[in-house]
Amino acid sequence: MYDYISGKITHATATYLVVEANGVGYQLQVSLQTYSKLKDAQSAKVYTHLSIKEDAHLLFGFVDEDERQLFRHLISVSGVVRHCKSYAFIAQYFELQSAITTGNVAVIKKIKGIGDKTAQRIVIDLKDKLGKAGTTAPVLLTQGNTIKEEALSALLTLGFNRNVAEKELNKVLAGSGEVQSVEVLLREALKNL
Repeated sequence: MYDYISGKITHATATYLVVEANGVGYQLQVSLQTYSKLKDAQSAKVYTHLSIKEDAHLLFGFVDEDERQLFRHLISVSGVVRHCKSYAFIAQYFELQSAITTGNVAVIKKIKGIGDKTAQRIVIDLKDKLGKAGTTAPVLLTQGNTIKEEALSALLTLGFNRNVAEKELNKVLAGSGEVQSVEVLLREALKNL
């Protein structure tokens, strides 16, 4: 229904953006990848996907068409669509592309609510589609403290206590050396929270 919304970003959190276009503010659910790229922007063109269900109307926002296409591939798999309003699902799906194309079911099962059968179904249904499409998931490259700050913001948005979240993020950063993305840092921190 909506292909994209172009306008002024009036509010940005790790889980959603508000984009004002012609006097209307659209709340868009976003991944950490999109948030990281748009959090400091004053205006943007955000690609959208509208999900209408019995209990919710959700508008998802994506920084580019490749990100939206991967999302649409994932929700086309039977049993996955019910997870699309889960923050964990949209925060982690960029990691999934390589996991799907390589058949790494263990990575896919780390998403809350995705079990062994659903993970295998995702690989079976999407491995060829994603391999042929040739889309590559962009790597989020930011510097040390920025990654930590973004991860902390995401954890606070999810309702975690600031002190507990900071301690866990520091443990992960101390134990793993150099973390390359917010998504990886969040995934490791959430294992112990």
